[in-house]
Amino acid sequence: MKVKGKHYRSVWMEGTTVKLIEQNKLPFEFAIYEAKSYIQTCHAIKTMITRGAGAIGGTAGYAMAQAAIEASKSNYESEIQKAKRTIEATRPTAYDLFYTVNKVYEAALISPESAMLKAQEMADLNAEAGRKMGEFGSKLLSNNSRILTHCNAGWLAFVDYGSALSPVYVAQEQGKNIFVYADETRPRSQGARLTAWELLNQEVEHAIIPDNAAAYYMSKGKIDMLITGADRIAANGDVANKIGTLEKAIAAKYYGIPFYVTAPISTIDPHTLSGKDINIEQRSDDEVTKVTGPDEQQNFHTISITNPGSPVLNPAFDVTPASLVTGIITEKGIIEPTKEDISQLLNK
Repeated sequence: MKVKGKHYRSVWMEGTTVKLIEQNKLPFEFAIYEAKSYIQTCHAIKTMITRGAGAIGGTAGYAMAQAAIEASKSNYESEIQKAKRTIEATRPTAYDLFYTVNKVYEAALISPESAMLKAQEMADLNAEAGRKMGEFGSKLLSNNSRILTHCNAGWLAFVDYGSALSPVYVAQEQGKNIFVYADETRPRSQGARLTAWELLNQEVEHAIIPDNAAAYYMSKGKIDMLITGADRIAANGDVANKIGTLEKAIAAKYYGIPFYVTAPISTIDPHTLSGKDINIEQRSDDEVTKVTGPDEQQNFHTISITNPGSPVLNPAFDVTPASLVTGIITEKGIIEPTKEDISQLLNK
């Protein structure tokens, strides 16, 4: 993706420093966060400086490589094992994190240099998967398609290209006119802040809508397709994604609107048999009770928006049953969300 004429990935490594686009500051400020140790990179994952399954995976792989570089020769294996556990604890739901960390950890057992090479390889594969998913998914989109998204699954959510928005970007390159409804996606407002920023940057026609307006637009016949990313896909096709995805999928099913999930093979967890086995991350009350943004002078303020003292429940994800999913767009093609199709895909 280009920002002001310069190509960026959402995360990359220079020397032993991991650099990330600081997503907490978007869309009001474009800044680069520098993580000079694996602990700092873990902080970037946990505090959502980087977010989105693919970007989390790429960042976690770099963190594992940093840990291998930082480990002492005298206690090398013990230290990288400890680092692996620390990295995996940053975001417990996103399977790309575990998939990539395990790959880099295996390389780290050979040498720190091998870990560095593997981390870069995994990041490159993530970006390439985003490109291929865009090519497959764009075939589903006709000229003047109207797409609903939830959360952000654009290039910021991957190392590059993205998942759910990648088909939109490829379709645009093909000369198709695409309109995107961007769910605001409370409580972190990824749709209103990140998806909208990307779409405006790419000159894709779009509008931000409240989370609870999607069914209204479906009922008016204004939405042709729902496309989201995924944080973990179970072996039976159940999909964990940003909280609110389930209710969009239910509404889409009711109105006969196809719902496609866009995710690479690294998001599919063959060891999790169904959605009920997925660990759902519970996040801070502050995400619900407070918002941060700039005033007219671009000075940032955090204000409270809820009743003081009331308890808060803040699950980061929900699980959509496979029966509500039309298909899964992967870098190897589009499959049905069935145990048989997923097994065949993983064994290709």
